[in-house]
Parts: sequence; C-alpha cells; structure tokens
Amino acid sequence: MIELVLGDITTQHVDVIVNAANSSLLGGGGVDGAIHRKGGPEILAACRELRAGHYGGGLKTGHAVATTAGRLPAKWVVHTVGPVWSATNDHSPLLDACYRNSLKLAADLGAHTIAFPAISTGIYGWPLDSAAAIALTAVAEETANSPGITTARFVLFDQPAYDVFERAFSRL
Repeated sequence: MIELVLGDITTQHVDVIVNAANSSLLGGGGVDGAIHRKGGPEILAACRELRAGHYGGGLKTGHAVATTAGRLPAKWVVHTVGPVWSATNDHSPLLDACYRNSLKLAADLGAHTIAFPAISTGIYGWPLDSAAAIALTAVAEETANSPGITTARFVLFDQPAYDVFERAFSRL
C-alpha cells in the first residue's frame, strides 16, 4: 500500500526512514540535516564507520546503505543519494534507482514499513511533477515485487509538494 502524508519524516513510526543524503553521508541541510539532528549522534557515528570502510569515497548517486535510526521512531535509516536535476542530461534512471534500491535494502533488512521524502526536490532542484511520477511509479512497481513491504509512505513537507504527489498518485 502506498500512502501520502503531509508532515515531518523524522516523526514517522515505520521500520525504515529514507534519508535524502549527500554523498559524504555526514549530514547536511534539508531532510538529511533533520534526520541527523533528530536521530542524534548514533546516526553520524554509523555513517562515519561506513566512510572509514567500504564507503571511503562516499555513497554513489542512486545507491543505498543502512544505518541505525538512532533516536528516531524507526529501526533503520536508509541513506540514498539523489541526482541533481539537469535540463540537459536525463538523470531519471538515477532517481528511480534511489527508490528501488532503498526498497530492496529495506526488504533485505526485514522491514515492512518505509517512509520516503521527495528525493532530489530540495536543493538538488528536481521539478516536483517529474520527481513525483518517477517516485510513485518506482515504488508501485517495486512493492508489487516485494511482498515483505506492506506500506510505503511518502512524507511531504509542505502542501504544494503533497498536492503534486496526490495528482501523480491519482494517475497511477
């Protein structure tokens, strides 16, 4: 089941909260900063461990990795790096991969519920109409193939984003 919610992703009681991370995995602005602030130092410590190991060069765009959720009301945070919008280069497959790889990782963790932000629509500049269509299509297709995930929730920060996702959802 896909749900749309207007609210704060850091307050969602789900198994997995997806973080629209930057490649450093060390926090930043927007959703990334909020998740690190509210999740506490445990998330940053886990991200530093990842950077000290396999992800020394950072996380690649479209990929996903999991850490503890720290003080968030979730079990895990799945970090994924969205692409920066470009009018001249089509990065749609990378945005699609963010959602699909996050869902696959969540299922591998044994999660049943997952909450997504609107990846790449903040500072990365992805137009909401396009992002919503890509996100909802990827999640609908992937959850149909992953019986373990029972609820995929999109948590939209403001009414305009919610309205765009709602319109896109009605077209599915």
